Amino acid sequence: MWAGLAAALVVLVVFGLSGNKEAVGRPAPALPTERLSGEAVSLASLRGHPALVVFWASWCTPCEQEAPALERFARGLHGQATLVGVNWSDPLLSGARGFIKRFGWTFPNLHDGDETSGQRYGVRVLPTTYAIDRAGRIRATLRGPQTQATLARALVLAGA
Repeated sequence: MWAGLAAALVVLVVFGLSGNKEAVGRPAPALPTERLSGEAVSLASLRGHPALVVFWASWCTPCEQEAPALERFARGLHGQATLVGVNWSDPLLSGARGFIKRFGWTFPNLHDGDETSGQRYGVRVLPTTYAIDRAGRIRATLRGPQTQATLARALVLAGA
């Protein structure tokens, strides 16, 4: 009984209380164009495949907690979906690039220098992850550090 209640609470917290219900189903805003690492990526290049877009910053302690899980998750995607990092509200690019290097991130990362993309997505806390479906619509918003399991569940909502 307690295990079932605990599982329901986790789902509620990850996909309910922490979700941005007004964002679900709306078209995902454009991604920033400044590339920090990896391949150049745009919302148009993601069309036809589900994606996760995670907003993070090098000074963000919860982002540090989440960082290893993101890389493990990205390595396990095998082309089924794309993980894209967006550095948000970092004052120095050297800090952002150092963070990427420190955690050995191999997935594409962009820089939202003027915070426009984050504002359009509705970022209020870091990290925040958006699950985007094949048509470019937001299907889930996850706030706070995620695990490989919660990222996988978000991809299911995005149609993976």
